[in-house]
Amino acid sequence: MRIIFEVRDKNGKLIRLTTKQHLHIMKKHPYMHKYLEEVKETLQKPDKITSFSLNPDIYYFYKGYKHLEKSNKFVLVIAKYLNGEGYIISTYLEKNIR
Repeated sequence: MRIIFEVRDKNGKLIRLTTKQHLHIMKKHPYMHKYLEEVKETLQKPDKITSFSLNPDIYYFYKGYKHLEKSNKFVLVIAKYLNGEGYIISTYLEKNIR
């Protein structure tokens, strides 16, 4: 499986975006192709990190940007930690932090 990029998140975990997940994201959120740098920065320097109560290994990383499309204010990156590392499940634009 090819890796699009890897970065260390704010928690020090190595997070990767694979081609498989990238294709999944581009099908559902094609506008995200122009925000890959923002996705990396959101993982590295998020404004807020929340966790998913049903699965403690899934984290939501939010970062606000002023130049996003429409009325969206935040890049949201959903990542899952597994075996000391992590991978991006999805990423898209959000209006609010949840």
